[in-house]
Amino acid sequence: MTVIYVDADACPVKDEAERVATRHALRLCIVSNGGLRPSANPLVETVIVDAGPDVADMWIADRAGTGDIVITGDIPLAAKCVANGARVLKHNGEALTQANIGNVLATRDLMADLRAADPFRQGGGKGFTKTDRSRFLEALDREIRAAQKNR
Repeated sequence: MTVIYVDADACPVKDEAERVATRHALRLCIVSNGGLRPSANPLVETVIVDAGPDVADMWIADRAGTGDIVITGDIPLAAKCVANGARVLKHNGEALTQANIGNVLATRDLMADLRAADPFRQGGGKGFTKTDRSRFLEALDREIRAAQKNR
């Protein structure tokens, strides 16, 4: 059965993921280092891992596989999950796949190098919009259907 894993630290679409998982009667694992209020929904498992760098990521990567869906903005985690056969969505609905994860990783690394080379470089990511939220909901429905078809 398909399981949806959410890398919950700084995830803006936890509620949306729960709503969609409930509609499809799928198990949802919300994974974080703490600070989250557990859901009363019996399909939702709140997993609190030990504090430390990448502990939540390792927990998800060790479990997510073929037929599962991972929701994360963490590109290295996404790469591990894609390699394990899981379907991966970013918070804005962008799918990360075998076909694009290499380019996404390379771009991430390039941007990290540019930021390190220019400590005065300012700016952050784009704000999360209603369009991003809508795109995410549509993409999650699509990925669930595809995951269930391929299981």
